[in-house]
Amino acid sequence: MRILLVGAGGVGTAITRIAARREFFDHMVVADYDLPRAKAAVAALGERAARFTPVKIDAADSSAVTALLTEYECDVLLNATDPRFVLPLFDAALAGGADYLDMAMSMSRPHPDRPYEEVGVKLGDDQFAREAEWTARGRLALVGMGVEPGLADVFARYAADELFDEIEEIGIRDGANLTVEGYDFAPSFNVWTTIEECLNPPLIYEKDRGWYTTEPFSEPEVFDFPAGIGPVECVNVEHEEVVLVPRWIPAQRVTFKYGLGDDFIDKLKTLHALGVDRTEPVAVKTDRGTVKVSPRDLVAAVLPDPAELGDRMHGKTCAGTWVKGRKDGRPREVYLYHVVDNQWSMREYGSQAVVWQTAVNPVVALELLAGGAWHGAGVLGPEAFEPRPFLDLLVEYGSPWGIREQ
Repeated sequence: MRILLVGAGGVGTAITRIAARREFFDHMVVADYDLPRAKAAVAALGERAARFTPVKIDAADSSAVTALLTEYECDVLLNATDPRFVLPLFDAALAGGADYLDMAMSMSRPHPDRPYEEVGVKLGDDQFAREAEWTARGRLALVGMGVEPGLADVFARYAADELFDEIEEIGIRDGANLTVEGYDFAPSFNVWTTIEECLNPPLIYEKDRGWYTTEPFSEPEVFDFPAGIGPVECVNVEHEEVVLVPRWIPAQRVTFKYGLGDDFIDKLKTLHALGVDRTEPVAVKTDRGTVKVSPRDLVAAVLPDPAELGDRMHGKTCAGTWVKGRKDGRPREVYLYHVVDNQWSMREYGSQAVVWQTAVNPVVALELLAGGAWHGAGVLGPEAFEPRPFLDLLVEYGSPWGIREQ
């Protein structure tokens, strides 16, 4: 297998560090708009760098990406950029005759008149619209294959296959006790994506109603997370699992709730009130003339890079899937979870916990595809594949998962 990795930020760099220890692929091209960043990601691998080549690429230029796939004879494109670049990379992979993986799907567009009641364009709709073309060409687009979405979806399929006869609700619950020394506001993940998913109308699925939306940060609940994290208030957030899970798993209800905290929510609400969450460029007068700047890009520029916060971070992050239903005629609730300790991920890989937890899952998926344990064609989510091989291989990577009866 020859891989084109697009994006050498925090998650992309963690992908190279994880993949470098595995033998399932022949070569990985590490492409980024910032060539020095791609070179740094490869150089950090030391003696393991021989199978990696850094190159410069504009992820928005589909033709250039397709040419790069052809030049390096890559079998698969792994997208480690933010959601703005999903569609050009998705199109480039198909044009280049390559398979495709991403960790975040094509962007949603709220309903123009009733954004907090009705669905507009859902996450991933633009990708699923091309499913027939991918199937006809015999190529696979494995979408939403990070941790959330990704591992959380694998947990959902595992629960449906092995733990339940009937499922009432599948709820993704994400929480952490991470702290960052020296910062009052320092998101542990890409802030552009964080703003997008937290301020968009959250999506909920109910079998009898279909998909609908609510106000951001709605339906707060306290969820008790394992591994010493403890109780965290979680709220509704827009996320791909609510789109993906119902396509393959029969559940009465599907939700996604994230433990953000009041202070974090207040700051996001302030960004929205000031209009600096907007993506459309605005004219800014400077000493050198007028320039156009996206307010959200400016926010991202002034905040610390999440990939560089590892030495200041302490605590653990937990991603998991809560499932409620019936087994053998009896009520059952379980929480399937995956915890990463920042001290461990920094010591073992030099990557902070949140980006490492995201990065390990597409690498595991690529290894399963390379070995033939996972295979398929079309636009498919993680739920479309057998979960046990993935979960077993995740343990082999040194990152165990758990199940807790609720």
